[in-house]
Amino acid sequence: MSSPTSPSGPVGPRSSGTLITVAPTGAEHRKSDVPNLPVTLAELVSTAQDCERVGAGMIHVHIRDAAAQPTLDLGLLTETVAALRAETNLVVQLSTGGAVTDPESDRLRVLDALPDSASCTMGTVNFGDDVFMNRWEFIVELHQRMRDRGIVPEYEIFDLGQLASLHRLLDKHGLPAGGHVHVDLVMGVPGGMPGDVQTLVAALRLLPEGASFSATGIGRTSLPVMLAALSAGGHLRVGMEDTLSYAKGEPVRDNAQLVARAAGLARIAQRPPLSADEVRALLGAARPEPVA
Repeated sequence: MSSPTSPSGPVGPRSSGTLITVAPTGAEHRKSDVPNLPVTLAELVSTAQDCERVGAGMIHVHIRDAAAQPTLDLGLLTETVAALRAETNLVVQLSTGGAVTDPESDRLRVLDALPDSASCTMGTVNFGDDVFMNRWEFIVELHQRMRDRGIVPEYEIFDLGQLASLHRLLDKHGLPAGGHVHVDLVMGVPGGMPGDVQTLVAALRLLPEGASFSATGIGRTSLPVMLAALSAGGHLRVGMEDTLSYAKGEPVRDNAQLVARAAGLARIAQRPPLSADEVRALLGAARPEPVA
């Protein structure tokens, strides 16, 4: 896939609106440390409804078991997808990353819950003190299984070299389900690329032609990354998976607070939040189908 050179910029024509994804839970924070973290199905559904009301169009989902521990249990994942579809209009995206200790077989089985979208991380990265392993063969398998089921991937990029891997994937194995490439630049993870303007600009030069992108700023990089992404015509991911501070010395009240701030900034940038149906049109997302 050659790098784009169109006058409209590295990601093609700018969207007139902003896709806001909320990542409400993650797999890292403990409920005992963060009491307002949504971990039960009821908490997750309530959070999703609140976030949709203030501007979210997609939800990036990690789930927890009865003891509030991260899990990739297929039954719970299927129940979660069904509940979110019944109670919201959000595009439901499941994480295939899980926790860094989850085996590949469990991560692949996530797709059997048939979400609208799923993450596909494009390489291995040091993740704080841990290693988030993503072998090439596993990445290819995720990409192909998503296409077989009609699940739209979001290619998660933790470092610039992973964009070269994305080009390799698309060149060798073709476009994803829906035919559109959407990337999430995850910035500020200790061990990954920094969350600053210079790195964001460098990443945009490496995107596949016509791709759209969201950007996620971890921790204190949340606001700088959000502002830089909006200025570059990109989309946003926010949520308590990625930051627990609203401002210095001020803990996040809930996920809707983070979504509302992102929506306000998107309106200031004159690119208001996209509805869930507009997000589906942007990503080419359709209801996925089981594989016989």
